[in-house]
Amino acid sequence: MLSAEWTIFIAQFASLSARQRQAGIALLRGNAPQQATIALIEDVARQRLACPACHSAHVHRHGHAHGLQRYRCVPCGRTFNALTGTPLARLRHKAQWLEYADCLLDSVSVRRAASRLGLHRNTTFRWRHRFLSLAKTDRPHCLHGIAEADELYVLESQKGARTMTRPARRRGGRATLRGMSHEHVCILVARDRTGQTLDFVTGMGALTKAQLHRCLPPVMDQDVLLVTDGHAAYAAFAREAGISHQAVNLRAGMRVRGAAHVQNVNAYHSRLRQWLRPFHGVATRYLHHYLGWRWILDARRIRSPESLLKATLGDFPHLTRT
Repeated sequence: MLSAEWTIFIAQFASLSARQRQAGIALLRGNAPQQATIALIEDVARQRLACPACHSAHVHRHGHAHGLQRYRCVPCGRTFNALTGTPLARLRHKAQWLEYADCLLDSVSVRRAASRLGLHRNTTFRWRHRFLSLAKTDRPHCLHGIAEADELYVLESQKGARTMTRPARRRGGRATLRGMSHEHVCILVARDRTGQTLDFVTGMGALTKAQLHRCLPPVMDQDVLLVTDGHAAYAAFAREAGISHQAVNLRAGMRVRGAAHVQNVNAYHSRLRQWLRPFHGVATRYLHHYLGWRWILDARRIRSPESLLKATLGDFPHLTRT
């Protein structure tokens, strides 16, 4: 192509729609993105190749379909591929999965991701929750040493629901009542001094002792020192559970008592609220997915699209569990 023709071509390319530009880029790239994605998927599958039905490792190759190697289980006769039984089963557009994983790591909204990839927003919404369904399970098993716990409240949301149990309000709107009420969802966050963090969606309204008993004992070392604010539920829970407890009275201006403070968990709250704000409200039924997504970003355990795709397929070689 001559230099003048190239200049005209570039000028015309800028006037194309987003979908046309994405199609042009995909044409120039060829099959490289899809081949890279399939190679990664097959690599993960080879590490633990077994029948998803009977879990037998006695399998034979059984042709190809949609770019993926298919296998046939000798004992039960079932056929499957590397995506069978994973959150990504039956999803299309494999060539764009790594680029979409990059959107998740950049905290890109559903609409912006759809525009960037040239897909419908319903597709990127579906992908978001498929990609996060296993990746959000990247959590520590236990908190040690000094563990801070505190709750925060977000407005209950029925965003995207077909039927609603209350009158509709604007996205990211406000509650009808001032202060914390039954219109708010409680999120309990516990974080030790090494940065290991666990969060729980405890339900609507104020935090209770029963909810603390349900959430904290399975994930706390018996020798842990629990540091909280002056909420009465924490003291009652710690006394009944036999856990050492210190409280700081924030209302009285007491923020630090020696090594006892809740500044780490409050800082995590602040980062979480700031990160949630651009989404203009998060559907309560998907809130645990967003909390897992935020933990992925805050802990910086998953730093590349390739690592996130592997985590979506259940491969967590980079994790250090405690």
